[in-house]
Amino acid sequence: MKNLLRPALVTFALLSAVTGLVYPLAVTGVGQAMFPHQAAGSLIERNGTVVGSDLIGQHFTAPRYFWGRPSATAPMPNNAAGSGGSNQGPLNPVLAEAVKERIAALRAADPGNQQAVPADLVTASASGLDPHISVAAAQFQAARVARERQWPLAQVQDLIQRHTQARDLGVLGEPRVNVLQLNLALDAQR
Repeated sequence: MKNLLRPALVTFALLSAVTGLVYPLAVTGVGQAMFPHQAAGSLIERNGTVVGSDLIGQHFTAPRYFWGRPSATAPMPNNAAGSGGSNQGPLNPVLAEAVKERIAALRAADPGNQQAVPADLVTASASGLDPHISVAAAQFQAARVARERQWPLAQVQDLIQRHTQARDLGVLGEPRVNVLQLNLALDAQR
């Protein structure tokens, strides 16, 4: 029994040290050396205060700001500790009702807007935390934001264009807008 137990315990201790200490420390060190902003959470600071992250959406409801995607996290929106999909399929009546309510809220916030509502403004992303909206979703909200801020529409559209991120590697994904970055740019232009 001693001949079997000792090698097993040594192997367990060695593998625990390698996978529990050496590997995580090495990966963290490489990440911090090569990608310091991302390894630190992609935090966004303004005037020495952290206001958010490039990677996690924030819940904006004031009409003078662009609104992001609905969050699938509960009980509070965009809670990274509660990340996960809603698991509601396209035929789920709960999802259909939530989409109707979200469309009604968007229409109430901008009654004159007769454009089709982009899907990403009424459905959550897979993680429920997506910080981006499509360019169409930003354009859909541009007139409301311009009106609320009493700015020319062209000024708001210019900000959208300047904050549009291209496809990754030129081919992956779609052009998108980080809502927090765009809203911070709005506030910077007061």
